[in-house]
Amino acid sequence: MKLLLVCAAVLVVASCVSISLEDLEFHAWKLKFEKSYSSPSEEAKRREIWLTNRKLVLVHNIMADQGIKSYRLGMTYFADMENEEYKQLILRSFNANQSGHGSTFLRVTNDLPDTVDWRDKGYVTPIKDQKQCGSCWAFSATGSLEGQNFRKTGKLVSLSEQQLVDCSGDYGNMGCDGGLMDQAFDYIKANGGIDTEDSYPYEAEDGKCRYNPANIGATCTGHVDIKQFDEDALKEAVATIGPVSVAIDASHVSFQLYTSGVYNEPDCSSTELDHGVLAVGYGTENGQDYWLIKNSWGLGWGDEGYIMMSRNKNNQCGIATAASYPLV
Repeated sequence: MKLLLVCAAVLVVASCVSISLEDLEFHAWKLKFEKSYSSPSEEAKRREIWLTNRKLVLVHNIMADQGIKSYRLGMTYFADMENEEYKQLILRSFNANQSGHGSTFLRVTNDLPDTVDWRDKGYVTPIKDQKQCGSCWAFSATGSLEGQNFRKTGKLVSLSEQQLVDCSGDYGNMGCDGGLMDQAFDYIKANGGIDTEDSYPYEAEDGKCRYNPANIGATCTGHVDIKQFDEDALKEAVATIGPVSVAIDASHVSFQLYTSGVYNEPDCSSTELDHGVLAVGYGTENGQDYWLIKNSWGLGWGDEGYIMMSRNKNNQCGIATAASYPLV
């Protein structure tokens, strides 16, 4: 009987310690991402979702430690969201068929470097954060234009995503409800330029257009569309031109909670796309080819805002389905 009581006491203590550690982790996570909730019941709900995602992360990372998975997950900003909520809040459907009206990318060489990272050459601005606004398309477009503008002028100027959100509706974009990079390029060309980020800062909500031609940071004379589904063509464009706007399927919980490694999601769609990002390079890690992708979800997601996505896996996640870059 004494032995049973001792065992029971040990189990109770262990359970309390486990719960206490989870509470501490949840509290630390809330502080890190400045999370607050409207009521105790809302916090309790979020904590349960967070715990469910925590278990998923732990199991996945055990498999990563064993070499079964090529990437790791973590408790990102989205860890208190169910996957469906994450998709509805952050992602927007991306109709690749509406793209493809630009000039066609003409391939000229097969002699390409094994590794490219345009961050090292000064083409890429720091990681930005679109927050809870479906403006990924704007960040992808400015990222590619920032790179091409640097290539032309030697100056890296951060450009205004908010201007695209507020002002490009006549070109088919819908602000925080979604848009297309090609349509952003069309607007910038017709408008005669885009303001700097400093003069027209990001607000993460739809607003009235406040474009000021005195504050133009870059111009655009058109855009080039890369052959659909062709990763080799995309590789050549990234290697020879600079950062390229791409659209992907980012709908899976594995993307929601990604933190490091080469992302390999066999269930990814190559045609059902919902997120605009920026391809800033490519390479190979541990025998696995990857695309180096800049996201717009802040430094607290992924590998300090970046993700390595599988390359040469049949256009996984649609990386080469709707790729383009601006002309300057």
